[in-house]
Amino acid sequence: MDLRPIRNQVPQVPGESAVPAPPFGSPEEAAMAPLCAVFRRFLKTQNLKYTPERAETLNAIIERDDVFEVEELMAEMRKRGYRVSKATIYRTIKLLQDAGIITQALFDTKQAHYQLIYGKAPRDYIVCMKTGKHIEFTDEELNRLRDRICREHGWEPVGHRFQIYAVSPEARE
Repeated sequence: MDLRPIRNQVPQVPGESAVPAPPFGSPEEAAMAPLCAVFRRFLKTQNLKYTPERAETLNAIIERDDVFEVEELMAEMRKRGYRVSKATIYRTIKLLQDAGIITQALFDTKQAHYQLIYGKAPRDYIVCMKTGKHIEFTDEELNRLRDRICREHGWEPVGHRFQIYAVSPEARE
């Protein structure tokens, strides 16, 4: 699916002018609408605007649906014809983090990595300390442990991030 500006596919926040949204052509586009609405509401609480550049950045992240580096995201967006500055992407990344839509996933000390988390099941990783290779896994026992610890402290679990740092078989050779 190609990246397209999503300005006309965004549900309107009360008080904003209505722009008719076309029918969603794919499950990705249907999932995109609620995220845009969440981001718009957050921006409104910060007295910020939902600009085309912010919409394009969010769209590019949703299209990836994987761990990414800002430089990779920017290169991909430019390759697809978007004119978004590095500074705008970094500021948007920070706003998306503050809105709880993405999180920083620390896989190595050289570069920050991010991932989409809003509406997603927790993603857990094993990370090789020598190569940076990472493997995603899920474990229901880990989810039960998270839930038990939260209950013991009177908290309501909403998610988690778990990373195991290790040395992969390839790195030991």
